[in-house]
Amino acid sequence: MSEPQSPVTTTIDDGVAVIRLDDGKANALGHDALDGLEAALDAAEADARAAVLVGRDGKFSAGFDLSVMTSGPEQARDLLGRGAQLGLRVFEFPIPVVLGVTGHALAMGGILLCCADVRIGAQGPFKLGLNEVRIGMPVPRFAVELCRNALSKQAFNSAIQLAHVHSPDEALAAGFLDEVTDPADVERRAIEVATELAEALHPAPFRLTRRNCRGDLAAALRQSLADDLAEFNVGN
Repeated sequence: MSEPQSPVTTTIDDGVAVIRLDDGKANALGHDALDGLEAALDAAEADARAAVLVGRDGKFSAGFDLSVMTSGPEQARDLLGRGAQLGLRVFEFPIPVVLGVTGHALAMGGILLCCADVRIGAQGPFKLGLNEVRIGMPVPRFAVELCRNALSKQAFNSAIQLAHVHSPDEALAAGFLDEVTDPADVERRAIEVATELAEALHPAPFRLTRRNCRGDLAAALRQSLADDLAEFNVGN
């Protein structure tokens, strides 16, 4: 029996790693997707000067795989912990990270938007944000603080506490996105931005500045992650 195909593929060209997430469905983040993303980031860190993460047409990521999140408290916490570590890794990544937000980005998909450097979104009838409180899940502290770091002060309460789901233009104003363009141009534009950053930024100063900008917050969130997971309870 052949091995199941990973939903993640990676190519590296001219110093830019292009990581594509496409499970043929909603791009839910289960263990297979997280395995693929972690391996792709390993490759980008080793061989690239900038990275792009792009979704499939119409869907960046619907967040965690709900079949896992609702299968039991330990399974939910295990997947949440892996997602938290992925988000923190992107947040601290030693090269620039550009997201091609090709459509819907909800829950953990919305959290990832708050971890990257540049987010290029698709214009259209797409939903972006953290809808956890509306689907019976709390927003864990690591996500709260990553989003607080990225979102405007005016948008934060509505986005996180009230679980407002944003249109692309609303997401741009709130701070989930940096740019909105035609869906057909999202991947090209994300690669263009990443290529510019790879060429313009000096790697060693970037890494040190990254640590200076984000290291303290990331370290504090990692230190509190066990408590974060212990209090996580789906449906309450």
